Amino acid sequence: MEENKGAEQKVKVKVEDLGPVRITGNFILKDLQRDTESCPGEVLLCACGKTLTRPFCDGSHEKQS
Repeated sequence: MEENKGAEQKVKVKVEDLGPVRITGNFILKDLQRDTESCPGEVLLCACGKTLTRPFCDGSHEKQS
């Protein structure tokens, strides 16, 4: 049982092809401008610069321009 608990603690960062940076696992996300923190479990960060919800991905990379 203790081994599984350690597996839950791992944080994974995956750079998706032509998409966002996906971060999953047990981590704290701090917003220094708003002085907030959260533990979301998963977050998608924009890697293309087209998002309207910076720094988060809103799927704009999939839209044809």
